[in-house]
Amino acid sequence: MSFGERLYLREAVKGMAVIARHFVRNLFGYRDPNPEVLERRGPGVNLVTTINYPEERKPYPPGYRGMHRLIPRLDGRPRCVACYMCATACPAQCIYIEAGEYDNEAIEKYPVRFEIDELRCIVCGFCVEACPKDAIRMDTGTHAPAVLSRPLAVFDKEALLKGPAVEHSTDVLTYRVPLKTVAPPPDEGPSGSGH
Repeated sequence: MSFGERLYLREAVKGMAVIARHFVRNLFGYRDPNPEVLERRGPGVNLVTTINYPEERKPYPPGYRGMHRLIPRLDGRPRCVACYMCATACPAQCIYIEAGEYDNEAIEKYPVRFEIDELRCIVCGFCVEACPKDAIRMDTGTHAPAVLSRPLAVFDKEALLKGPAVEHSTDVLTYRVPLKTVAPPPDEGPSGSGH
């Protein structure tokens, strides 16, 4: 190699020209409204696909699992029977359960304490597949919120218990006595005196 080739001066100038060309195109060109198209061609097309968050949000794909939630029964308590299947199947060991027993209730066991550390969770969905009672789902479509300390990322039973009550026809086979549903509060009419 000659002395000029060893300095890589010509290659450095060619590289700077490529960078300058992309810089000018992205600075003054229009932004493509369809960032999913990989092969974009044409004069003045901006190849930058940055989403201006939070004004613009990319929708989650249909298969996105989202955060966990515990499913309530008709009586408002969680469907979980504290069998530890979800905690056993979890590869990240992010689920902690303490079991308690009812004395004269329809269901024998219940979780006294049910916690999920969302910072440790790898969103694999094994806990949902392992649950025999359909007590835990990952269908919220939301991701774990940003927190300032680790304890705030640990969600307890009350924080996880959301959504409509679910009752399956096979549930009655596991009850010792029929389950009593909580009656909704009576619908009060508009307050105030009538005319």
